[in-house]
Amino acid sequence: MNERSSIAAPSADKHALVPAGLLVPFVLVTALFFLWAIPNNLNDVLIQHFMKSFEISRFGAAFIQFAFYLGYFLLAIPAALLMRRTSYRTGFLTGLCLYACGAFLFWPAAHARSYQFFLVALFVIACGLSFLETASNPFIAQLGDPETSERRLNFSQAFNPFGSITGALIGTVFIFSGVELSSGEAAKLKTQGLYEAYLRTETLRVVKPYFVIGAVALLWAFLIWRAKFPKIHSEHEDAAAGHGRFADLFDYPHFWLAVFAQFLYVGAQVGTWSYFITYVHDYAHQPEKTAGYYLTGSLVAFMIGRFVATFLMGYVAPRALMGIYSVINMALVAIGVVAPGWLGVWTILLSSFFMSLMFPTIFALGLKGLGPNTKLGSSLLVMAIVGGAIFPLLMGFVSDRTHSLALGYVVPLAAYAYIALYSFFLSAPRGAGLQSAA
Repeated sequence: MNERSSIAAPSADKHALVPAGLLVPFVLVTALFFLWAIPNNLNDVLIQHFMKSFEISRFGAAFIQFAFYLGYFLLAIPAALLMRRTSYRTGFLTGLCLYACGAFLFWPAAHARSYQFFLVALFVIACGLSFLETASNPFIAQLGDPETSERRLNFSQAFNPFGSITGALIGTVFIFSGVELSSGEAAKLKTQGLYEAYLRTETLRVVKPYFVIGAVALLWAFLIWRAKFPKIHSEHEDAAAGHGRFADLFDYPHFWLAVFAQFLYVGAQVGTWSYFITYVHDYAHQPEKTAGYYLTGSLVAFMIGRFVATFLMGYVAPRALMGIYSVINMALVAIGVVAPGWLGVWTILLSSFFMSLMFPTIFALGLKGLGPNTKLGSSLLVMAIVGGAIFPLLMGFVSDRTHSLALGYVVPLAAYAYIALYSFFLSAPRGAGLQSAA
């Protein structure tokens, strides 16, 4: 399909959130933020579900997130290199096709009843999402006036929680059966030779939801393939500017500090949600379906937080707002650690509201001033998502060793401490040709 040569917003639209004539690509790409959140938060359901259907420990179930975020880590740079040679739209199409392929692999994995096969399917899904995130975040950030990049990216990212909520609801309604056997009931089924059939039925519950998700991903790939997309500046630098080099990124210390902040933030987010159902189950003594609805409530708080943050950024500097939110989250998670129970459930649930602005704000701050290095920088910020692979393992390890899931939440608590430091003191753009910002 034909693409416009460049973005040339009229002066009247200089401070508009979306320049005139670019609403269609903006909407199509913003919808991707919704679509990739669905499998991200289905993982939180899969952890609890596979602990039951495959009879594995919390640490073993954490490999769901490890395999998933390893895909993000390994494919981010190849995604950036591909888009550097082609366009952002190529990244969108490649990502959606991989996403669909991984979702369809859930069918043979379920019939083989192989946990390792499921991990491969999740890895393939994440490879596709790595392309989508590497392309979508800088595309939205650069689709207009740089002065509104944080607000624009926060607006698009605000639709990510809708996908998160959808994923949690899909898992709670269609994957959780609501059947939780006591040890006596399980022993009875085993003596009757029916226990393996029960576990197989539980495993097969994942097939239909993922098949539908894969079909939707293919449909969206078709719509993007047919639409007209603009070329934005970093896609057609002149020969003198080149396409950027990884070595150039070492000239921007604010970028590397953002990469580390993103690693910690994603780890904190994924770790918090990965074990939230189990936290509610253990400390509030609620059944898994009810706990799944509490996770959905946490994601609703996250969604509301995104829209509130987008509004507040019109009045408060993004880095200052993120610093304030980080300090609040330190207090909320600390309560969840020292007072497990209903109080801890509600404070950890509320922490989702205050973490909501962190990913897009760190992303936009990290890309400030990178110029032709933007796509490469974006790939490293997406690679930082590997924090989501590490933190659940750490939290599961702490939980299994101490026999206290609440103590596992010390891990995200430490992450928020660094993000507060980054927000207040380390996030101002510094580097080649840049002046430090207050």
